[in-house]
Amino acid sequence: MSDAGVIHDIGYQRYEGPRLGRTAVFGAIYQHGLRASFGLGRSAKAKIFPWLVAGIVLLVAVINAAVKAQANIILFDYFSFDDTMSWLVIFFVAIVAPELVSRDMRSGVLPLYFSRPLRAFDYIGAKFVALATAVFLLLGVPQLIMFLGGAFTTDDGAKGVWNEFLDLLPGWGYSLLWAVLFASISLLIASVTGKRAFAAGGVVAFFLMTTPVVGVLSILPSTTAQHLAGLASPMSLLAGVQSWLRGQNSMDLDIGEFGVIYGIELFCLVLAAMLLLLARYRKVASL
Repeated sequence: MSDAGVIHDIGYQRYEGPRLGRTAVFGAIYQHGLRASFGLGRSAKAKIFPWLVAGIVLLVAVINAAVKAQANIILFDYFSFDDTMSWLVIFFVAIVAPELVSRDMRSGVLPLYFSRPLRAFDYIGAKFVALATAVFLLLGVPQLIMFLGGAFTTDDGAKGVWNEFLDLLPGWGYSLLWAVLFASISLLIASVTGKRAFAAGGVVAFFLMTTPVVGVLSILPSTTAQHLAGLASPMSLLAGVQSWLRGQNSMDLDIGEFGVIYGIELFCLVLAAMLLLLARYRKVASL
């Protein structure tokens, strides 16, 4: 009997098509993350909560537009709309962020991701942009409905529509700030554990624990402490940045002359969250 080996041709062929590289991988993860944010491509159970939140936010926008059209009463402007919907945004990111990152950790697919031409920066960047897009859509689409309601009921014709549009643009900018800040914080917290229930609880707990601190600081006898109280919570931080950029203080938050401090903290908070995320996944990728 011969000991010579035998090679069997079973039809495998080398891949000779285009190699799309990191950009295509980034786009695929982003698209998958955005779809997962609203439960698309998943079971009906996964769609219930994100679409319930989206439905409530849309309903508020429709009611606001209807009241403005019928009684010329503005319940919310584009800025106060975001502030009013803050807790719905918190619950939204608390559910969606673990869906985007904790599921991958729990299912053990991260080594498979990083075995391809994909870097940790690409992975967290795609997840971050996907969640930020989802939050922006959650707030921006209702604002568009409010704009359409105002544009079609204005008495000033084209000038009125243009003025309404000029009000909408900074409102969208404010929504973008909400999306960037909440996406970065919630993803960082969710990346700590592979258990989605713990991750969701951690996101909600963070926002719950920081909110009362603002109230405590705002009643201190020091005027400086009162002006800086909003730095203690992401929601009041965003309200402070809005007051600074618009040049006017809100009724609930007086930032004094410290507007630039609010802007710096917002930038640093987002940057710190992204750097910590990058360090977290670089460690995972090296395993």
